[in-house]
Amino acid sequence: MKSTGIVRKVDELGRIVLPIELRRNLNIGEKDSLEIYVEGASIVLKKYEPSCIFCGEDHNTVDYKGKVVCASCIKGLEQL
Repeated sequence: MKSTGIVRKVDELGRIVLPIELRRNLNIGEKDSLEIYVEGASIVLKKYEPSCIFCGEDHNTVDYKGKVVCASCIKGLEQL
């Protein structure tokens, strides 16, 4: 992991502020969702990218009745 040298305190509600420089560099907007992972004693935040419920693909996806499905799986379903 690469250190940024940035230190932030956790407030009384458990929140931290991500510096604007990091948000700009990682293309994280105001209402974007972040996934939270734990690696040993580290917490890792990753921008959430929805993926296909069938194969896990995160490109060429559409939302269908609240579920994310990719173009390849849609074609496969059409052949059934």
